[in-house]
Amino acid sequence: MKGTGNKENEVEISTFRIAATYIGTVVGAGFASGQEVLQFFGYYGLSGFAGLILATIIFMLYGYIILKLGLELKARSHLEVIKEAGGKWLGLIIDAVITFFLFGALTAMVAGSGSIFEEQFAIPSFWGNLIMVVTSLGTTLLGINGVISAISFVVPLLLIGVFAVTIMTIVSNLPFGIGALEQVMPGQPPISSWFVSAFNYASYNLVIAVAVLAPLGREAKDTHRLKMGSIFGGLGLGIGAMSILLALLLNLPEVARYEIPMVYVSGRFSPWIQLIYSGILIAEVYTTAVGNLYGFVARLTDPDGPRYKLYVIITSICALIASQFGFTTLVRFLYPAVGYAGFLLLGGLTIGLVKSYGRQN
Repeated sequence: MKGTGNKENEVEISTFRIAATYIGTVVGAGFASGQEVLQFFGYYGLSGFAGLILATIIFMLYGYIILKLGLELKARSHLEVIKEAGGKWLGLIIDAVITFFLFGALTAMVAGSGSIFEEQFAIPSFWGNLIMVVTSLGTTLLGINGVISAISFVVPLLLIGVFAVTIMTIVSNLPFGIGALEQVMPGQPPISSWFVSAFNYASYNLVIAVAVLAPLGREAKDTHRLKMGSIFGGLGLGIGAMSILLALLLNLPEVARYEIPMVYVSGRFSPWIQLIYSGILIAEVYTTAVGNLYGFVARLTDPDGPRYKLYVIITSICALIASQFGFTTLVRFLYPAVGYAGFLLLGGLTIGLVKSYGRQN
């Protein structure tokens, strides 16, 4: 996007593309499959919706803070934003957490793709892992332009798919009382309360998002579009997650047995609907894998430098190897752990916002 005029840039980085990139960076194997929503909110019944409302507000607020700091600091990766937000020592810790989790989340996306291919297409999971790695690698080699284009194209398909499956679930379960939504996941939740779970959920997702939102803020060059993009992006994430939670609660306890619960729900209506949703899910896993891969490599080396392509290839191979641990295990243990560490990010970003307003006044 360098070298383009302001008018052309406004077309390229519109409010829609900011919101879509935000959504597409966050959603993926965990979100669109339903496994993530199930683990973080399925244990709390109706209170899970309260948790998702709180998470939506956090997404809107902190998404804007990241984008705004990215614009002000002309960030090339998340590092500039984190240094500004956290200072020397706290920034160092937050940076380490983000960099570690970008690779961990990339691994989870690759593992999730393997689960989808195995459960839905009877293809060995390794081949699903390999296909995801190769396609993500190819896109990421194109740089930030390729990442934004890929993500903003796929996001509308995901939201349409999620809303369609949820509407069909509601219609097929009519009439149902409020008691149907009070069902909870069996077993012990990974997090003790819906309130803490909401912060944890938003926190670890922002750890993922900052790697793409920071350089995206630099490219957009317009604070109003950044603000509206973060609002619509946060709303899209929140409403999409609430739709998934509704569909899952109406299908408990059966969905608890599946690694990809939303594909099970879609399969209740038609094999074709299940096949279509599986395709959408794979596309969403791909967008998040691309965002994570770009963010991780951009932190290690200059995206415009000579070592960028080599780092992309090496990271992709390492993620393929690490993905053999399995998808559900990664979601249940890795995500909450990084979410707690990501509380440091929320605190640092709050400090960064105060600094930003101080510079303006």
